[in-house]
Amino acid sequence: MSLSLADLSGCFEGVIPSVVATVAEDGTPNVSYLSHVVRVDEAHVALSNQFFTKTAANLRANPVATLLLVDGRDGRQFRLGLSFQRRMEEGPLFVRVAALLAATSAQVGMAGVMRLRSVDVFRVEDIVECPSPEGGTPAPVAREPSLAEVAAVVERIAGESELIGVVDEILQGLNRHFGYRHVMVLVGPNGGPGGGASPAASEGAGAEGSGGTLTTIGSLGYERSGIGSEVAVGEGVIGMAAARGHTVKVSDMSRVRRYGAAVRQAGADEDRSRMIALPGLADAMSQIAVPMMAHGSVQGVIFVESRERLAFGTSAETGLAIVAHQAAQAVALAEMLARESASDEGEGAAEKPPEATFQVDHHAFDDSVFIDGRYVIKGVAGRVLVHLLDAYLRETRTDFSNREIRLARDLRLPDYKDNLETRLLLLQRRLDERALPVRLLRQGRGQIRLVLKGQPVLRHLDR
Repeated sequence: MSLSLADLSGCFEGVIPSVVATVAEDGTPNVSYLSHVVRVDEAHVALSNQFFTKTAANLRANPVATLLLVDGRDGRQFRLGLSFQRRMEEGPLFVRVAALLAATSAQVGMAGVMRLRSVDVFRVEDIVECPSPEGGTPAPVAREPSLAEVAAVVERIAGESELIGVVDEILQGLNRHFGYRHVMVLVGPNGGPGGGASPAASEGAGAEGSGGTLTTIGSLGYERSGIGSEVAVGEGVIGMAAARGHTVKVSDMSRVRRYGAAVRQAGADEDRSRMIALPGLADAMSQIAVPMMAHGSVQGVIFVESRERLAFGTSAETGLAIVAHQAAQAVALAEMLARESASDEGEGAAEKPPEATFQVDHHAFDDSVFIDGRYVIKGVAGRVLVHLLDAYLRETRTDFSNREIRLARDLRLPDYKDNLETRLLLLQRRLDERALPVRLLRQGRGQIRLVLKGQPVLRHLDR
């Protein structure tokens, strides 16, 4: 029975290095290991070229090669006869391979060292299986979502018009229909005034030039939610997906070590560090980060990990990309609808809370907020919380509209795409998670209510 590239899907996961052999003009063979082989279509593969000066010279003299692939699931080996077609130094395929290489380099502590020179595209002339005398035990085949399951998740996300509903449907949908137990939704980047970033157009312009951070606003399946934790754009699997606007996948974590900056463990004592630890599986074997793209910019990243090797196959990767695109559109729509909310003002004063007091400390240098000595949040979300508490202390008001918050000069929000809905959701969930005497409740689109269990005593420090 003849083999096709589709039968070799387990060989393209980057679990076991591939080997390419070429021959010089005088007949001298050369053998090199490959970090990445990508299936382009049913007749072509692409090989990453980082250091292959000799291989490139051989191909100019004899444009043929032999490639040995190993299936990461069961160890089966395949020999491919190749004919060289073209060398690419730019374009979508180049960017895709560059993102894979950059993520792998970061995982082994060599970020910025292994840089892609070119992508060499070959036509596959024949495929021959090389039987192993020892045989092998096939690894369990990953569960792949069906089109109906992808459609079910997308439909539920599309039915939400508020950010909190969008995030919840992403998490619950991927759990219910895809069977994923550990999922995170991060939004941003928020490093620039626009709140979003365009992915790099080519390798070499990604992590170093993007800047900004992604912030966790929803998670599922972790001991700590990590709401408010941050990942720098360009760092690790999550940051690389945001920087380059391409899905980044690691199929076997046993072959690489975690890149500490990607899963930033700030320690349990966030009251001292003012850093919220990103949740993560210590024994994860597979990870995938899918950028949420809308109108040419990254709105955020959906991150999934599993304790199983090779947990995310081709259909899962495609399904997650479809979900991420719908999620990006829904996030952008939720922000727009909240911005266009017709109400200008909240309902005014509300019932006075109990006479018990609680201490709120605002540190101006980073806008971090502590309540009774417990760290809450910092940055713009911290300024928003202080703004609401100041208004309450001046006017005994507890109801506010997004519009009036957006226009408040002390918040210093950008005129365009201020991501206010995202920051309010982040603040709301952090307050709930820490069980503090301050809460935010949604009162309808563009309306929030400040709920207090006591009288705040607000101190502005570092001024």
